[in-house]
Amino acid sequence: MAESTAAVTEALPDNTEMLSFNIGDAIYAIEIKYIKEIIEVEQITVVPKIPDHIKGVINIRGKVVPVISVRRRFDIEEIDFDSRTCIIVLEFEDEEQVGIIVDRVQEVVDAKATDLSKTPDSKNVNANKYIKSIVHFDNNIVLLIDCIKLINDDRGGMI
Repeated sequence: MAESTAAVTEALPDNTEMLSFNIGDAIYAIEIKYIKEIIEVEQITVVPKIPDHIKGVINIRGKVVPVISVRRRFDIEEIDFDSRTCIIVLEFEDEEQVGIIVDRVQEVVDAKATDLSKTPDSKNVNANKYIKSIVHFDNNIVLLIDCIKLINDDRGGMI
């Protein structure tokens, strides 16, 4: 166990702030450093001939921002949006922004190195390559998403 925690802490500093959210019953998180804002789902303009997991684009204060369905990305059945569905707008070092649609936002959690575990190496257990690590928080297992892989994977780079 010490080896897996050491490997994870190299990638994440101690006391890493994360925003937790739900997709169905599962709890996921994203590092706060990537989050620009959280907005209500608004009119999404569909763009022809884009990958299935990209819902389209939205306009945020004059900036066109692509929007990804986390459900589609994770191959989870889509559901209708409700009052708790929202878009988390991510911003990367090059100021590129991407929105991700989540079922509902929960809270900001502060994870210590001892709360983190490496994802299992088994292909059957860790078939989701977008999970960076597992966070044990308040008797829950929270799956920390690797934002760079979520956005860039199999697209030749989106950001």
